[in-house]
Amino acid sequence: MNKTELIAAMVEASGLTKKDCEAALAAFTGAVETAMKGGDKVQMVGFGSFEVKERPARVGRNPRTGESMTYPACKVPVFKPGKALKDAIK
Repeated sequence: MNKTELIAAMVEASGLTKKDCEAALAAFTGAVETAMKGGDKVQMVGFGSFEVKERPARVGRNPRTGESMTYPACKVPVFKPGKALKDAIK
Protein backbone atom coordinates (compact mmCIF):
# COMPACT_ATOMS: atom_id res chain seq x y z
CA MET A 1 0.00 0.00 0.00
CA ASN A 2 1.42 3.38 -0.96
CA LYS A 3 0.48 6.84 0.31
CA THR A 4 -2.28 7.37 -2.28
CA GLU A 5 -3.88 4.02 -1.47
CA LEU A 6 -3.64 4.76 2.26
CA ILE A 7 -5.42 8.08 1.80
CA ALA A 8 -8.14 6.37 -0.28
CA ALA A 9 -8.63 3.78 2.49
CA MET A 10 -8.83 6.57 5.08
CA VAL A 11 -11.50 8.33 2.99
CA GLU A 12 -13.59 5.15 2.85
CA ALA A 13 -13.20 4.33 6.55
CA SER A 14 -13.77 7.82 7.93
CA GLY A 15 -16.15 9.46 5.48
CA LEU A 16 -13.94 12.56 5.42
CA THR A 17 -12.91 14.27 2.20
CA LYS A 18 -9.71 13.33 0.42
CA LYS A 19 -8.26 16.76 1.18
CA ASP A 20 -8.99 16.36 4.91
CA CYS A 21 -7.41 12.89 4.98
CA GLU A 22 -4.28 14.17 3.19
CA ALA A 23 -4.00 16.99 5.74
CA ALA A 24 -4.51 14.57 8.66
CA LEU A 25 -1.84 12.19 7.36
CA ALA A 26 0.60 15.05 6.76
CA ALA A 27 -0.04 16.39 10.26
CA PHE A 28 0.51 12.93 11.79
CA THR A 29 3.76 12.25 9.95
CA GLY A 30 5.00 15.77 10.66
CA ALA A 31 4.26 15.45 14.38
CA VAL A 32 6.02 12.07 14.59
CA GLU A 33 9.03 13.40 12.69
CA THR A 34 9.28 16.49 14.92
CA ALA A 35 9.04 14.43 18.09
CA MET A 36 11.68 11.97 16.90
CA LYS A 37 14.04 14.80 15.88
CA GLY A 38 13.72 16.09 19.44
CA GLY A 39 14.67 12.67 20.80
CA ASP A 40 11.16 11.83 22.05
CA LYS A 41 9.43 8.48 21.74
CA VAL A 42 5.94 8.43 20.18
CA GLN A 43 3.79 5.73 21.74
CA MET A 44 0.32 4.70 20.61
CA VAL A 45 -1.04 2.01 22.90
CA GLY A 46 -2.14 -1.03 20.93
CA PHE A 47 -0.58 0.13 17.67
CA GLY A 48 3.10 0.59 18.43
CA SER A 49 5.85 3.07 19.13
CA PHE A 50 8.24 5.14 17.05
CA GLU A 51 11.65 5.97 18.50
CA VAL A 52 15.22 6.84 17.57
CA LYS A 53 18.03 4.38 18.27
CA GLU A 54 21.73 5.11 18.07
CA ARG A 55 23.98 2.75 16.16
CA PRO A 56 27.60 2.73 17.30
CA ALA A 57 30.47 3.11 14.88
CA ARG A 58 31.64 -0.23 13.48
CA VAL A 59 34.19 -1.78 11.19
CA GLY A 60 32.89 -3.52 8.08
CA ARG A 61 34.35 -5.11 5.01
CA ASN A 62 33.88 -4.18 1.37
CA PRO A 63 32.65 -7.44 -0.22
CA ARG A 64 34.13 -6.60 -3.60
CA THR A 65 37.68 -5.79 -2.49
CA GLY A 66 37.84 -7.33 0.98
CA GLU A 67 39.13 -4.00 2.28
CA SER A 68 38.17 -2.92 5.83
CA MET A 69 36.12 0.23 6.16
CA THR A 70 34.67 2.16 9.08
CA TYR A 71 30.99 2.98 9.32
CA PRO A 72 30.35 6.07 11.50
CA ALA A 73 27.88 6.15 14.39
CA CYS A 74 24.38 7.21 13.34
CA LYS A 75 20.81 7.55 14.51
CA VAL A 76 18.07 5.42 12.93
CA PRO A 77 14.26 5.53 13.25
CA VAL A 78 12.68 2.37 14.67
CA PHE A 79 9.07 1.18 14.82
CA LYS A 80 8.04 -1.45 17.37
CA PRO A 81 4.56 -2.90 16.84
CA GLY A 82 2.25 -3.14 19.85
CA LYS A 83 0.58 -6.31 21.13
CA ALA A 84 -2.82 -5.51 19.61
CA LEU A 85 -1.26 -4.97 16.16
CA LYS A 86 0.73 -8.20 16.43
CA ASP A 87 -2.40 -10.11 17.45
CA ALA A 88 -4.45 -8.59 14.61
CA ILE A 89 -1.91 -9.76 12.03
CA LYS A 90 -1.73 -13.36 13.30
